[in-house]
Amino acid sequence: MPVNGPAPADDWWRTAVVYQIYPRSFADSDADGIGDLRGITARLDHLAELGADVLWLSPVQPSPQADNGYDISDYQDIDPVFGTLADFDRLLAAVHRRGMRLVMDLVVNHTSDEHPWFTASRDGGATGPLRDWYIWRPARDGTRPGTPGAEPNNWGSFFSGPAWTYDEPSGEYYLHLFSRKQPDLNWENPAVRRAVHAMMRWWLERGVDGFRMDVVNLLSKAPGLPDGVVREGSRHGDGGPHYICGPRIHEYLAEMHREVFADRPGGLMTVGEMPGVTVEEARLFTDPARREVDMVFQFEHVGLDQGPGGKFDVRPLRLTDLKTSLGRWQSGLAGTGWNSLYWNNHDQPRAVSRFGDDSPAHRERSAKLLATVLHLHRGTPYVYQGEELGMANAPFTAIGDFRDIESLNHHAEQLALGADEERVLAGLRDRGRDNARTPMQWDATEHAGFTTGTPWIAVNPDHRTVNAGAQRADPGSVFHHYRRLIALRHTEPAVTHGDFRMLHPAHEQLYAFTRHHAASGTELLVLANFGASDLTVDLPEGWEDSETLLANVPASPALGPRRTLRAWEARVHRRHHPA
Repeated sequence: MPVNGPAPADDWWRTAVVYQIYPRSFADSDADGIGDLRGITARLDHLAELGADVLWLSPVQPSPQADNGYDISDYQDIDPVFGTLADFDRLLAAVHRRGMRLVMDLVVNHTSDEHPWFTASRDGGATGPLRDWYIWRPARDGTRPGTPGAEPNNWGSFFSGPAWTYDEPSGEYYLHLFSRKQPDLNWENPAVRRAVHAMMRWWLERGVDGFRMDVVNLLSKAPGLPDGVVREGSRHGDGGPHYICGPRIHEYLAEMHREVFADRPGGLMTVGEMPGVTVEEARLFTDPARREVDMVFQFEHVGLDQGPGGKFDVRPLRLTDLKTSLGRWQSGLAGTGWNSLYWNNHDQPRAVSRFGDDSPAHRERSAKLLATVLHLHRGTPYVYQGEELGMANAPFTAIGDFRDIESLNHHAEQLALGADEERVLAGLRDRGRDNARTPMQWDATEHAGFTTGTPWIAVNPDHRTVNAGAQRADPGSVFHHYRRLIALRHTEPAVTHGDFRMLHPAHEQLYAFTRHHAASGTELLVLANFGASDLTVDLPEGWEDSETLLANVPASPALGPRRTLRAWEARVHRRHHPA
């Protein structure tokens, strides 16, 4: 049933902070070891105390869970493992009562192979009425269907292996950019688009406040589905140039806005997850005049520490590369588009382990530094569950500790190619998605307060010292630092609306920038020492007597013309200029 949310405003999301919940791992109410909707409802006060404005809920619809919910078999129901539609309605009402909004994951590049649309498409054969709802193709000319190399093109799947699976009864292959259990929908078919639009309207009428759109820039594939370039060390072609921001993607998103959102009052939020998107394309997607999406998720900065072998080929991150990337997105979308700001989510390893220092000596301070730097950029910040506690990567020891299909497939494929298992496991430990999916650490009890049963994936042993209960009771904790950052965004216009200027772009340890809000004459200076050694810096003129707004090191002295930043120290200063 429809539920009224907060009062609408067309661009409210510019001053908002989004909190992402991965339902499977957040809070379990029924002791089955899997998080659920009732568990989330019972923990909403944590989000309210943090100051979050939006809850982004990863998929909770029925699913065989081949990709932990991103393989949906029914778009208009709730998976029993998470609860019921009545549980969802109670959660939504509880979110709205707290003055927050809820956005859902929209997964419409693909469905589950158990979705009725796909079973009808497959079982009806080549002439069936729903055959054209998915992307079916015959084998290559001159090949025997079902044999290696007979696939319609040479594209590889994101989850290892070819992007095609042969269906022997109908004699054709279907495309799946992800798992074989996640067949891609055919967005060229207007009936598919109408069905998706109707489903979206159904959720909005129920009261949800928008959508985070999973890999939405992959919807449009190039005509003919041409082969991709086979890069050195790869068994398959790179199909990305033929489906990343394909030829009709802007048309599809403009149509979606027109058919789903245009006749509704303000207050909704749309976020497009867009792997491989460029700054130039993102400016088009997020230009308000074009009416496509409000903001995009881009992946450039989380690919900077990857080698030629891909995400599990880990390389040291150069801070100058990070500043160049984030700075380019700040300037590229200034005045027209809008950024999504994030360090981690359900697909990324824990930020403090990747970009900070998760050792006991530096975990807390570096977690606060990362938060400070991110939240002071221009854009909408996203906090992934546990990030506000400084949760770290898990100590996985063997392949049996992992649950994620991407990691399991990569391990099997690499061992089949003769790779050293310990080297493969090292990459999975560092970059595997399961790092983000270990249970939320609520307290120091056996299973961190997540469940009284057996958790579906092991709890990180460090929950005995890193948990929400301890941090909410400690005013100097990572949690309360996030609270102060969020409050600053809500009250200081320069954080949301100020211009961005990078300082010392060539420095390999200092991350420094200013935010200037001309209307109020306010300027902010952010200084962050990305390192375990002290760092002395020369400050811009005029900041010597500025106000300290926020710092992650207590009792730090005034700035002065030169400033020594201690290990992983971050500071935010403010000064005013006459208008």
